[in-house]
Amino acid sequence: MQKEFTLEKLEEQIGYCFGDKKLLQQALTHTSYANERKINKIASYERLEFLGDAVLELVSSESLFRQNPDMSEGELTKLRAAMVCEPSLAFCARDLHLVPYIRLGKGERYTGGRGRDSIAADVMEALIGAIYLDGGMEQAKAFIEKYIMADLEDKQLFYDSKSTLQELMQGRLRKEFCYELLEESGPEHNKCFRVRVRMEDEILGEGTGRSKKAAEQQASYETLLLLRDRGICI
Repeated sequence: MQKEFTLEKLEEQIGYCFGDKKLLQQALTHTSYANERKINKIASYERLEFLGDAVLELVSSESLFRQNPDMSEGELTKLRAAMVCEPSLAFCARDLHLVPYIRLGKGERYTGGRGRDSIAADVMEALIGAIYLDGGMEQAKAFIEKYIMADLEDKQLFYDSKSTLQELMQGRLRKEFCYELLEESGPEHNKCFRVRVRMEDEILGEGTGRSKKAAEQQASYETLLLLRDRGICI
């Protein structure tokens, strides 16, 4: 692990100090990295991810249940699904600057594994599982509420950005808009796309991503933030 990405620095970022550092190391270890260690075999994050997924579902369910006493079961289920889906957990992992600490095998690094939402989301869940084993439910709950359940309004806006923007444009604003691909760069196995939103003759938000869909989602989110700043109710 590079010097600037030490476990101590990561513990400062997440606000939790592990008693068992091996749990933190395991939470950051992808199977590709673990499989490359033929002699000193180490464990990947998969088992911790399994545990963290269960802890996250319980804590997020309780939190949403208590915060939204008037919501129906269906509405709660939909909101929870948005909070703990792969893109949302990857968003949280990047917001925490967790991705640079993930230990990947050479092949996975070469093919752009560090930019994949699936890996970032898995590590986020594994980290929750590691905190649960090291510090118990209260520590895991505090972590989840601080880094996943906080700022729900903006996160919900990000998760639903494309559909929200389409409904807004076609409904109240009655404006034509489109996504324009500005740039496609990088090798075939590790592409990067840059997209912008155009509303008639005006350029609004811009976004980048490992896929066109991810870039469009980011561009949609930036557009919604811009429109909200202009006083348009989202």
